[in-house]
Amino acid sequence: MLRCGLFWSCFGGARPRPILDMSYSRHFLDFQGSSIPSSMKKLVVTKLSSNFREAVVLRQDAPVPLPGDGDLLVRNRFIGINASDINYSAGRYDTSVKPPFDVGFEGIGDVVALGLSASARYTVGQAVTYMTPGSFAEYTVVPAKQAVLLPSVKPEFLTLMVSGTTAYISLKELGQLSEGKKVLVTAASGGTGQFAVQLSKKAKCHVIGTCSSDEKAGFLKSIGCDHPINYKTENVGAVIKRDYPEGMDVVYESVGGKMFDLAVNSLATKGRLIVIGFISGYQNPTGLQPVKAEMLPAKLLKKSASIQGFFLNHYLSEYKMAMEHLLTMYESGELVCEVDLGDMSPEGKFTGLESVFRAVDYMYMGKNIGKIVVELPNSVNSKL
Repeated sequence: MLRCGLFWSCFGGARPRPILDMSYSRHFLDFQGSSIPSSMKKLVVTKLSSNFREAVVLRQDAPVPLPGDGDLLVRNRFIGINASDINYSAGRYDTSVKPPFDVGFEGIGDVVALGLSASARYTVGQAVTYMTPGSFAEYTVVPAKQAVLLPSVKPEFLTLMVSGTTAYISLKELGQLSEGKKVLVTAASGGTGQFAVQLSKKAKCHVIGTCSSDEKAGFLKSIGCDHPINYKTENVGAVIKRDYPEGMDVVYESVGGKMFDLAVNSLATKGRLIVIGFISGYQNPTGLQPVKAEMLPAKLLKKSASIQGFFLNHYLSEYKMAMEHLLTMYESGELVCEVDLGDMSPEGKFTGLESVFRAVDYMYMGKNIGKIVVELPNSVNSKL
């Protein structure tokens, strides 16, 4: 129970801020020995737009939030970039939400403060990762029940939060994978594609992956892809028709537009097309690229084929199990979690919230191999 009295604690020499209960006011000293500041940097959507640079501004003096009774305050060390960040900045997921609002879906960092109830399971200094809106900030309040405790702060763990679980749950629930099935993964060297490839191989499937460069094709081979196809130098439809005349049993599709049409045409009898996104259209005002839908019913009927969409938020009941399984696989060396920190980007590594804009651009230029992650440097000066 929180006591009713208010106690005061100083934050970094700034004006006093109220702490609800002296018994955990000590938590508002960073575990490395420095006071938590009263203000921070964060990204905020100020205008609805699929142009991330137009929609989002970097605020330099946002107040550091206080965790509630069941919350953690996490100092973010790495944050994940997702194709859907611009869908969120465009207001496509919840039309009732109006700017300004926070942005970013996932982060990993250190617990630096927590509420009393949360302290039953967590302590200051622990490493956690989470999937909660508002990660594009130096500090984020995370409900303790949504945090995942980790042995250390490593960006590889962050790849699993959205990208890994999307592949794991969608293929488990919708893919019906079994030995010898032919699986086509589009954008196979990207954040979620890399996991779709590896999980399909774990199920003893034959995996075909599309990509946009020979370097990406090499990466796909290194993680077990049987047949990478560079769509910049090869005609994907012609290659599939030539090498796999009976078609694909499962397609894991995230590109949309012409690639979606190709995926439909490549389905085998009783084939299954899983739509987890359509990145090629996200930058458009509608969020979509045109597809040849007029013949779709006939094509599906002819092959007894099916198309199913997958949105991670509808499968949160499976989330904890999926994360635990993926973490075990990674820690035992069974899973590659490729991270792209922007070292090969024109302006170098993605460091600091300022570089989120570059990281989003980098994704939409199709340059990344693996999950794009931005590192937030530790701005706290330790007294230890």
